[in-house]
Amino acid sequence: MTTPTRPDTSVTVSVDVAAPVEHVFDVFTRQTSTWWDPDHHLLDDTVDMDVDLRAGGTITEVDAAGSRCTIARVLVVERPARFVFTWDVSPRWEVETEPARCSEVHVAFTALDDRRTRVVLEHRQLDRHGDGWERMRDAVGGAGGWAVDLARLRRAAGAV
Repeated sequence: MTTPTRPDTSVTVSVDVAAPVEHVFDVFTRQTSTWWDPDHHLLDDTVDMDVDLRAGGTITEVDAAGSRCTIARVLVVERPARFVFTWDVSPRWEVETEPARCSEVHVAFTALDDRRTRVVLEHRQLDRHGDGWERMRDAVGGAGGWAVDLARLRRAAGAV
């Protein structure tokens, strides 16, 4: 399921979902908490993921007390075909505040037919994170990384 396309700087993961493309896009962007691995948050008690679905928006974790932690900036929204955001998380798994040190996540949604969608997620420019970027590449590209999230997306979005 995980295929590094440029093993030095990028990781690509794909999954086919038994649901229409519009639905899969909506689950990915508007119901992020249903598929995001609960063990992969910067806040200890994250209960929601807030996606401001517009270029210039953000992806923010929200914990039970209402504290917020922005982990990404939305770059492109082309419903239902494409969603692109920055990865504002450092190799130390902390918020990265320097935009030049953030990678990008490009997600393509392709209708295979009226009831099936292919999702291809490419996490690009991981080397922009600086020292330790290889550990991040190995983490997001490994068995516990984006592959887990897309498997969870398949289950969450395929329940239509």
